[in-house]
Amino acid sequence: MSLKFATLVHLRGATPPPATGPIARASLHDEVTNRVRDMIVDGSLPAGSAIAELELARLLGVSRTPLREALKVLAAEGLVELLPRRGAVVKALTTKDAQDMLALIALLEEQAGREACNASDAEIAAIVALHVRMREHFERRERFDYFQLNQEIHNAIVLAANNPTLAMLHGILRTRMRRIRYIGNEAPANWAAAMAEHDTFIVALEARDPDALARNLRLHLDNTWPRVAAMFDTVDAGI
Repeated sequence: MSLKFATLVHLRGATPPPATGPIARASLHDEVTNRVRDMIVDGSLPAGSAIAELELARLLGVSRTPLREALKVLAAEGLVELLPRRGAVVKALTTKDAQDMLALIALLEEQAGREACNASDAEIAAIVALHVRMREHFERRERFDYFQLNQEIHNAIVLAANNPTLAMLHGILRTRMRRIRYIGNEAPANWAAAMAEHDTFIVALEARDPDALARNLRLHLDNTWPRVAAMFDTVDAGI
C-alpha cells in the first residue's frame, strides 16, 4: 500500500484520519511534528513501516528539512527509530514493552487520582467540561476527536495532582503509548466500555473521592491491554 493511499484511507475502517493537505507555514516545525505523530497514532503510518521522506514531504507540502527535524523529535519520543541505511521507521513495540509501560502509567495515574482530588474547583470543572465534550464525540462516533480529548483528560488529571515529577514521567510514557491506546478503542464494545469507565471516574473526581478516583483510574488502565491485544491475531511480533 502506498503512503498516500494509507494516509487517505484509515487502515482499520474507523473515523477518518486527520487532514493531510499542505501545512500552513506558521509554526511549521510543530505542525509537521504534530501531523506525523497523528499519522502514527491513527495507523496511517503503520508500526514497523519505513517512512518515505520524499513522498511524505510532498504529501504534507513541506521540504525534507522540517520533516527530518520532526522525525528527530518523534524518535526522542519513542515513536520513530532512525536506523542506519534504512532511515526513519515507525517503532513497533514488543508485547512486553507495551505491557510494562501501561503498568507504569496505571501506577502513575492511580497516584495522580488521589492527589488530583485536592485540585481547585476551577481545575476540576475544566476536566469535567472536557469529559462532556468527549462524550459528544463518542455519541457522534468521531473516534479521533474523542481520543484527542481522552488524552487531554488523562493529562489534565495528572497536572491537577500538582506533582511535577509524576507529570514528567507520565508525559514520557503517555506519548510513547498514544498509538497503542488509540487501538484499544477500535472495537465498538471496547470503546463503549472505556467511555463508561470515564463516566465513573469523573463522578469520583467531582465528588473529590480520592480512593474511588484512584481505583477507577487503575481499573481503566488495567483494561487497556486486553482491549489492545484483542485487536490482533497475534502480538508476538510487535504492535
